[in-house]
Amino acid sequence: MRDTLVLNASFEPLSTVSLRRAVVLVMQDKAVVEQAHPGLRIRAAEVDVPLPQVIRLCRYVRVPFRQRAPWSRRGVLVRDRHRCAYCGRRATTVDHVQPRSRGGGDTWLNTVAACAEDNQRKADRTPEQAGMRLLVRPFEPTPADALLLALGVRERAGLPEWLARPA
Repeated sequence: MRDTLVLNASFEPLSTVSLRRAVVLVMQDKAVVEQAHPGLRIRAAEVDVPLPQVIRLCRYVRVPFRQRAPWSRRGVLVRDRHRCAYCGRRATTVDHVQPRSRGGGDTWLNTVAACAEDNQRKADRTPEQAGMRLLVRPFEPTPADALLLALGVRERAGLPEWLARPA
């Protein structure tokens, strides 16, 4: 589970990592805890570290500019909040609106989250051919939106004030 936000030394969001990886980065003095889970700490014989929610790297990491969020099955499920685009129930699979066998690709605009039943019912057809209607239109998230979705934050208001400010 990825639930720790990693910021660059300049406070730019970079990615999300597991709690274990975040603690390792803090213990190796490669990162500092910017925000911790309230009241939770990791304690050992000679260690007492707050459980990190947001960490900031101590050294600046140069990252090439990314205009688009990379497509992934996990990303589609997170974008659609694990809800089936056809019936609204819990989604566990990814469906291609335009089937791959008919030229549809693995893109943000051609894939939606779907429950197994609806994915099988639609099969190798378009939604119109299967007599099914999309409840939501697929969209392409920005890299920043994809990062927020991965953290489970629905909107910028759920972030700390110092992080919610637009750049």
